[in-house]
Amino acid sequence: MLIKNHMFSNISLTDYLFLDIETVPQIYDFEQLSEKEKKLFEKKVRFKIKENQTVKDLYEQAGILAEFGKIIVISVGFFTGNDSLEYRVKSFASDNEKELLESFNQLLNSNYFKRKELRLCAHNGKEFDFPYIARRMIINGINLPEVLKVHGKKPWETSFCDTMELWRFGDYKNYTSLELLTHVLGIPSPKTDIEGKDVARVYYEEQNLERIKNYCENDVIAVAQIMLRYMGQNILQEKNIVRK
Repeated sequence: MLIKNHMFSNISLTDYLFLDIETVPQIYDFEQLSEKEKKLFEKKVRFKIKENQTVKDLYEQAGILAEFGKIIVISVGFFTGNDSLEYRVKSFASDNEKELLESFNQLLNSNYFKRKELRLCAHNGKEFDFPYIARRMIINGINLPEVLKVHGKKPWETSFCDTMELWRFGDYKNYTSLELLTHVLGIPSPKTDIEGKDVARVYYEEQNLERIKNYCENDVIAVAQIMLRYMGQNILQEKNIVRK
């Protein structure tokens, strides 16, 4: 389905692979880190430490740092059909990060997605999801798929789409959360159960990966809904969403 409007021209929704990831610290408790790891973490976050804070206070951010975190869920969504759009959602969820990333890599290298037209789309994806996935693939010894090979490319030469960047309209000081953007655009909130700050607790204390997977899928649905609103289209109804 090609979209033509004031913001996009000749855009095919079927060329987008929408995604969202959930990450947690590799080691839940700061005290369980080795002395070397504690020192390395301190060097990584030292410029973020505020008055009356300790390095341990910042360890809750370890999950968003690719060197100290790991991916436990990648949810993807893609459109099929022409006149009647269907949005299919699939998740890779595992305690074994390498197996998860290898499965995701196989998807990107499949004939359907290994196309020059393919664009990865996420909210804040350029600053978080895309580089995080690439870094964790390298750490796990996995060859990067073509779409993530950005070395030497100019920003406009990459196959990345970022719904937060699009909302900036050139204002690089502006950060807008997925929850806020869905609210102002009249899209059902994806934050109906847990929030990002809860993921590590739910994973390590509740050991409920399925709950986190559902949360991630709601986010990847919300990102697609935002793109539809950008394009001046009606948002998806539940009957048009298929969770695999």
